[in-house]
Amino acid sequence: MIKAVIVMNTQGKPRLTKFYDSKPPDKQQELIRTLYSVLCNRPDNVSNFVNVDSIFGPDSRLVYKHYATLYFVFVYDSAENELAMLDLIQVFVETLDKCFKNVCELDIVFNYGKLHTIVDEIIFGGQVLETNSAEVIRAVEEISRLEASSTTNSFVPKSVSTWRR
Repeated sequence: MIKAVIVMNTQGKPRLTKFYDSKPPDKQQELIRTLYSVLCNRPDNVSNFVNVDSIFGPDSRLVYKHYATLYFVFVYDSAENELAMLDLIQVFVETLDKCFKNVCELDIVFNYGKLHTIVDEIIFGGQVLETNSAEVIRAVEEISRLEASSTTNSFVPKSVSTWRR
């Protein structure tokens, strides 16, 4: 099971935090700070897999990728395959690149809702739902289209909306 998906910048500011096991917000913040201190002190030439039993509890593992100014981090248990998790990060980043045309930190900051929709299409409740980025993009576009059409629908008849005082 995936325990958490975290995207943070190189200064340690979280841009996305999604925990799939319940933790109070103060505990989440503590975990993110500890996680950042582990990641920022790791050399570039070491493995992207980290045993994080001391941070996230027993049977916890972490895989991360560092792209430009962002760390993409997945925390998971032993039921998940390490290489599959690394590939899932790649799918997530490729999907973001396709949605935002070469994703950067500002895209994530200003499109927070779309980011959550993408994560929810890939992972739900700690379980992987979809690994095909084209399918994820199609689902996200459909959700966006439905949201746009629901905001344009008016519940007030045209005859009433044209009244003047």
